[in-house]
Amino acid sequence: MSLIKEKIYQSHQHIKDQIALWKASGKKIVFTNGCFDLVHVGHVLYLESAAQLGDILVVGLNSDDSVRRLKGPTRPINDILNRSHVLAALASVDAVIIFEEDTPYDTIHTILPDVLVKGGDWAPELIIGSEVVLKNGGQVLSLDFVDGYSTTNIENRIIRQRTI
Repeated sequence: MSLIKEKIYQSHQHIKDQIALWKASGKKIVFTNGCFDLVHVGHVLYLESAAQLGDILVVGLNSDDSVRRLKGPTRPINDILNRSHVLAALASVDAVIIFEEDTPYDTIHTILPDVLVKGGDWAPELIIGSEVVLKNGGQVLSLDFVDGYSTTNIENRIIRQRTI
């Protein structure tokens, strides 16, 4: 089995078992989430910063259906296979858990990370699952947002170039 595939979890029970092993060995678990449709330097820098907050970085990844509900019928541009494998291939990412819901609330409740992070466009008190993490003694942080990088900007640039 490839090392990348080993980092991708399809069920809450499967990752829950792995999280228990990590926690039993004293590892600090960091969790973040997103669609990560077209991974760009902003994502890479953000994930590296998140990983530095603990020992294990777990990324919750919206399923294709979840992305469509959130972003519209033309998204995601890359399917779940592509998005999950690209994330899992990053050195800063230790695990990717795919979730079907519109929010990662159930996933966060399952993992109970020590640190919950989102990008700077999210105020900590508005981050989904923050109350669960805080109640469990964890931290909730909003990391600096890397301006100028977004999947929507890339998509719009592609559309503009096609119309020239």
